[in-house]
Amino acid sequence: MKRLLMSLFSACMIAVSLPAEAEPVLKPTSSFLFAEREDGQLWMDIYAPAKGTEKLNLPTVLYVFGGGFKTGSRDHEYLMPFFTQLTGSGYRVVAIDYRLGLKDVKKMGIAQRELLKKAIDMAVEDLYAATAFLLANPQATGVDPAKIVLCGSSAGAITVLQADWERCNGGAVAAALPADFAFAGVVSFSGAIYSKQGKPRYRQASPAPTLLFHGIDDKIVTYKKISFFNLCFAGSDTLFPILEKTGVPCAIYRFKGIGHEVAGSMERNYSLMDRFIRANVAGEKPFVEDATVTDSAIEPWVNLKSLDDIYAAADPKL
Repeated sequence: MKRLLMSLFSACMIAVSLPAEAEPVLKPTSSFLFAEREDGQLWMDIYAPAKGTEKLNLPTVLYVFGGGFKTGSRDHEYLMPFFTQLTGSGYRVVAIDYRLGLKDVKKMGIAQRELLKKAIDMAVEDLYAATAFLLANPQATGVDPAKIVLCGSSAGAITVLQADWERCNGGAVAAALPADFAFAGVVSFSGAIYSKQGKPRYRQASPAPTLLFHGIDDKIVTYKKISFFNLCFAGSDTLFPILEKTGVPCAIYRFKGIGHEVAGSMERNYSLMDRFIRANVAGEKPFVEDATVTDSAIEPWVNLKSLDDIYAAADPKL
């Protein structure tokens, strides 16, 4: 039980140490207030497809940032090159706020495990609110409600995987969405699902086509699974065969010798993401793929050897 909880807490206390970038050249074409909570307003930025690519009619990518449910922002400069890749190919991008449920938590322990679940639930609730706004305002936002692909990194990846799983299992929070709604796809960079019902299953509806990127040596968001009785934190290695059995198009890229750094590899692995969406979401030529990748060029952000290192890395000053 202790190992499970420490892994869960590690996953949610880590914040990505982001490289310094120049001032972003990409600017949103519009911004909308989509929800108001007790502790503030939640906004979304929309980036239109680059001029000349609109007629491709590609899906919208709804991106959820990482940061351990503790830090991060929808418009961090480090995300702009990735968004530029997307819009340059013809995708519309929606980047959203969500409440950071662990923002004021100084230290995590066994007694605080429900804070973790609450943080994930809050993020999913806010993602659903953003989705509901897009569904209600297709003309203002330019978003086709039938073509929304979720994408997230680290805590954001946990959020998007959790959101599709809750939708497929009739979770109470999913009532914010129309009963017949389905996401067009899900892309996870180092994500997992937190289940209190044992190994996650998709019981009431089929999951969206799902693409998983994960480092085999990830010690922050587990690549495999850690469970104790009905409590399960299921990483990509556990989720892929479950997804495959549902019959939906899905793919996993397993990065050999690499840990949580894969969470920040969106730019580097953009071509794989683009290929998956065009084939499995846009329907050009659906496929299922399971590949092990070796990429020695992915540099480690921070040396994590203990839980104390993980708490230190969660400092937003990094």
